[in-house]
Amino acid sequence: MQDGSLRAYPLREEGISEGALKDYWYLNVHDNDNGQIRGICCSHDDRCLITCGGDGNIFTFDFLSEEEVPKELEVTIPPPRKGLEKEKATEDIKDPDAYTIEKYQQKKEHERKMKEAEEKKNKKREELSALRQDFVFLLQKNQELPKHMQLPREEFEMDRRIFEELHRQTLQRIQSVQKQLAWEHEKQFIGLQKLQTQFRDSLEFTLTVHAIQSNHQISTYSLRTVSEKYAQDKKQEDSKGAVPKEKWTALKEAEQAEEEISRETSPMHRAFENEAERLKTPDVQKPTTRYIESRRQKIRRLIEKYDALKAKIMKRRAEWHELYKSKPRHSHENSKDAEEIKEARENIGCYRLKSATDYTLTADERINTEKKMMQLAILEDLIHKTKVNMNKEIVSLRDLKVSTIDEIKSLVKEVKSIQANLDVSEHLPIPPIPQLHPDEVPEKIVECSSDVLLKFKEEQEAKAKLEEPLEGCPSSRAFRHVFLKTPPMEEGDAMAQAGNASGQQAAFEMEKVEPTEMELEILKREKIKNLYLQETLIKKINTLVINFDAELRLLRHKKLKMDVQMKSADLRCITCCEELLILKKLEIHENLLEEQICAIINKQEDIHSKLKSYLAQMEDRKCEIVILEEREKALYASFEASLGENNEFADVLTDILKKEVEYVEKEEVRKEAGEQNENEEEDDEKPDLKTDEENGGSESIVFDDSVCPEGCSEDLFLNTIQLRQQRIGIEKALEEEKKAAAELKKEYNALAIKAKEIETSLDRTNRELEAFQWEKLHKLNELDVVVPLRLHQVQCLVDGEMPRDFSQTLVFTNQSLQYLKKRIVDLRNEKIMQREIHKKAKEQHKQLLQDKKEMEMEIQELEERCNNLMMEKFGRLVDFEAVQVHSVNIPMEQMKVRIMEKEYEHFVELKEWEERIVVLQHQLTKLTRENTSKLHQLNRFCQEKHQLETELELLTTGQGGEFEGTRSADLKETARLESRLMHMTCEVALLREEIS
Repeated sequence: MQDGSLRAYPLREEGISEGALKDYWYLNVHDNDNGQIRGICCSHDDRCLITCGGDGNIFTFDFLSEEEVPKELEVTIPPPRKGLEKEKATEDIKDPDAYTIEKYQQKKEHERKMKEAEEKKNKKREELSALRQDFVFLLQKNQELPKHMQLPREEFEMDRRIFEELHRQTLQRIQSVQKQLAWEHEKQFIGLQKLQTQFRDSLEFTLTVHAIQSNHQISTYSLRTVSEKYAQDKKQEDSKGAVPKEKWTALKEAEQAEEEISRETSPMHRAFENEAERLKTPDVQKPTTRYIESRRQKIRRLIEKYDALKAKIMKRRAEWHELYKSKPRHSHENSKDAEEIKEARENIGCYRLKSATDYTLTADERINTEKKMMQLAILEDLIHKTKVNMNKEIVSLRDLKVSTIDEIKSLVKEVKSIQANLDVSEHLPIPPIPQLHPDEVPEKIVECSSDVLLKFKEEQEAKAKLEEPLEGCPSSRAFRHVFLKTPPMEEGDAMAQAGNASGQQAAFEMEKVEPTEMELEILKREKIKNLYLQETLIKKINTLVINFDAELRLLRHKKLKMDVQMKSADLRCITCCEELLILKKLEIHENLLEEQICAIINKQEDIHSKLKSYLAQMEDRKCEIVILEEREKALYASFEASLGENNEFADVLTDILKKEVEYVEKEEVRKEAGEQNENEEEDDEKPDLKTDEENGGSESIVFDDSVCPEGCSEDLFLNTIQLRQQRIGIEKALEEEKKAAAELKKEYNALAIKAKEIETSLDRTNRELEAFQWEKLHKLNELDVVVPLRLHQVQCLVDGEMPRDFSQTLVFTNQSLQYLKKRIVDLRNEKIMQREIHKKAKEQHKQLLQDKKEMEMEIQELEERCNNLMMEKFGRLVDFEAVQVHSVNIPMEQMKVRIMEKEYEHFVELKEWEERIVVLQHQLTKLTRENTSKLHQLNRFCQEKHQLETELELLTTGQGGEFEGTRSADLKETARLESRLMHMTCEVALLREEIS
């Protein structure tokens, strides 16, 4: 039993013997490793044996009696077959999917179990169908009873919690199935959406809504998709319009940021904030007093008052500045009035036609391909939006019809339920339920539900079966055909039939009971109520139908008006397309002219920039020339100052100064090592002077400027030579500057001529462009434009008849024509009114001039009075704004507060030092007292020492006989005293060290 096996020995009545234990049954049921048998016992009836193993398993074994033990069967061994050698050996099964014997047995067992389960299910179904039939019979029997005797449906429910539990379990199963199929459902849904967007959304359905009681109908517009090119052009235009707005907002934000920065960086504001931060910072922990805090608060209030006063003064100055700025000059004209006058002069009474020869186009009125495409895109967009809105209204009308039909169905159902309680003679005719036409729900053509798909699948399978070759007898084919066509009978129908049969039987069995008077009264009241409800509901149905038809007729009338507008818009689109074709033909030439104008403008800008740079250079040259001339004048002035008055060498030195020589600079010669001393003394620069002969036929006078004239001062001569060199350099630089200025002038003149030529070419090109624009406009005007008119709109009748030629007529809208007629009357009234206004303005002007003079006189008197009062009080004129601004010296007050803080800090520090000095003084007095006590002790010790020394001397010098016997004792005493003296000497030395 250690390995989990069990042995059973058969015992007989004869007794136990050695041979009886030879036969046994061996059963290995528990685990071989961990299935050691822990216990064995028999059942209460001794029919079973129970074993318990360490593997946690329990097995039971049945005891069989001798009768139940199967007897041994005698096995008959068949003889061997003959001819077995000639037979072929059976082939082994190589198919891996083939059934084995074990699988066959398992499959057979599974089929047996399934068959038993089906039999049980059929039995249960039969029982359930019988119970259902009984329940239906009970319900029908209950319905046949009078209402006051009928049981409510809730009474037939045994336990409501059963239905609730079943409903809950159903919901849980539905949720679990939905979770399992969520991914697949989402995948199929996305695929369906893709297919719908690819195929169904591209389709356009024309919806037609029909009236219920009439033949009126209304259809939606078939919408065309807006061209992508036009949509892109419109987006580009919108983005171009959005860019300036963004730039404007960015500029505003930058200005606001600059204002904030300037306000924050103002010195007073910054100083006040620094002070506030310094007061708020908790790092600086200085002891302050209430007085200092009050002074700080006072200074803060003064600063706030000062800031408010300054802001008030600045605001007043700004208001005066704005007032003076807005003050018009004597020759000022109101820009608004001037623009209105200009517009009136240009437009009032001048109706120039586009076909006129003197018609000119402004830059904004010029039409190009982009503007026309944009105009066409906007027109198509408006048409599309209008049609979409009308289609939405028609769809909402269709939805109204659907909701009306649903409401009518519910009302008809209520009417039928009411008529069920009335006699047939009292029934009113029920209005027919309106139905939706197929063209009212065109989207259902492409919609497919699960029922439609299943039906389509069945049709496809039926077609496939019909196409297959027919097999079997004709009777079987007919039976199969009939079987496919006949629908299966549902359980509900069977139950209903059973219920009807049982109800009929119950009706024959029930006895008829006569109603009482109370029941008759109740039935009479219910009949009156049902008749009233029947009439009310039928009226309500008719009202719903009439209201819907009225809504449809109103929307149809609106759509008819819109059709006229849409037709006009379509004609306008055709005209725009024709104009666009003409503009595209002329676009190449127009682009060439615009490119030429752009190139000429770029050249003009470059030349203008060059002209500005040349002007700046010329101005710089002029400034340099002026500076050099001033230097030359200063040089002559310094020379005259150096000569002094009545100098006898003035003429000679003047001739030397004005002498014309050439100034040539030689290259610098570097010193070389080992050269002679004579070469070292030579100058690096040596001027070569060449004299020029004087003009005018005079004798050539040669001045030797290297030798000073006799009697002349050497320093004056050298100064004159130096001034002459400076004069020559200044004249040379002046000549170069004038030469450069002349060259710049020539280049400037050449560029100015070129600029004039470019300007003339630009004017010529602009004229060509204007001529081309006029030609383009003329071609556009040649197009025939379709304008729908009615006969009563034609006013240009000739002898009361319609003219044949309309080429000399104008087309005005009624609104424009009425406006023109009204404008004539308005202008006449406006002219009269303007005369009165002008007259009043003249009188007001005179009055204002008089008031101005009086105010000026009053202001002058007040100023004189103010000045006199200031002179009397202050002795001089005072600027009160400056006094208000500088009435409080805020930095000085802040410095005072800081001085007080420092004084308080120094006072606290001084107090600490005084306390420390007092403590040190106490320590010093204590030490002094200790020193005094030590000195007294030292004095006492000294006296004792002196006394002991005297005693010692007496002892050493004495000859008395009485001391001879005690000499040894004296020696001991002397040694003791000496040691004591040495000890006292050490103590005195220590005391002296402490005192010092």
